[in-house]
Amino acid sequence: MIEFIQKITAGENLTSEESRSAINSIFTDATDAQIGAFLTALKMKGETAEEIAGMAMGMKEAANTINPKVSGTLVDTCGTGGDSSHTINISTASAIITSAAGVPVAKHG
Repeated sequence: MIEFIQKITAGENLTSEESRSAINSIFTDATDAQIGAFLTALKMKGETAEEIAGMAMGMKEAANTINPKVSGTLVDTCGTGGDSSHTINISTASAIITSAAGVPVAKHG
């Protein structure tokens, strides 16, 4: 993780593979201080599409697969509440209305 932090603080971009390795380190062995330094440095530098893609690949590799027992359509809705616009949580309302219409919903976030 330290080499990624050093590279980012020097204003250099990470490759897709480096970004994937960095997210893997966050999930496995990076300290809280390293994670904070990495994310702060990345935010200050500005993320590239390649960095985001690499981290997304790493997250996908680490994700747990679920197999819901649902036949037909399953609607997936997510809301983190982090829109900074102070709006209502529309994803929860959407999930409730969709479910009331008889459509199975996977609500998370």
